[in-house]
Amino acid sequence: MGVPRAGDNCGMRNLFRNITPPIEDEFFETLVSSQDVQVERIVSKGQTSPARGWYDQEKNEFVLLLKGAARLEFDDGRVEQLAPGDWLDIAAHRRHRVAWTEAGTETVWLAVHYN
Repeated sequence: MGVPRAGDNCGMRNLFRNITPPIEDEFFETLVSSQDVQVERIVSKGQTSPARGWYDQEKNEFVLLLKGAARLEFDDGRVEQLAPGDWLDIAAHRRHRVAWTEAGTETVWLAVHYN
């Protein structure tokens, strides 16, 4: 089936259904993609970024926490604690990492990567 392109997916779906069982790493699922935008569902359950690992992304990232709890750290020392409904707009190449996610339940994120 592949990843739907922007505008091709007219069927309704639910972000909280079909969450994969707990795995060792965060689960990333591309929901829709185009040349300029990619929308992902990310599911964490106690996972963090590797201790020495920083995300340094080519595109801007709008991230919305839908369920659970998380803490993001930035390489300048800034720390953001996120609860459901909290969102951040992270500029391209702004180095950040997932420092903590709630272990007892799924933490569900919606991430939009854009130019």
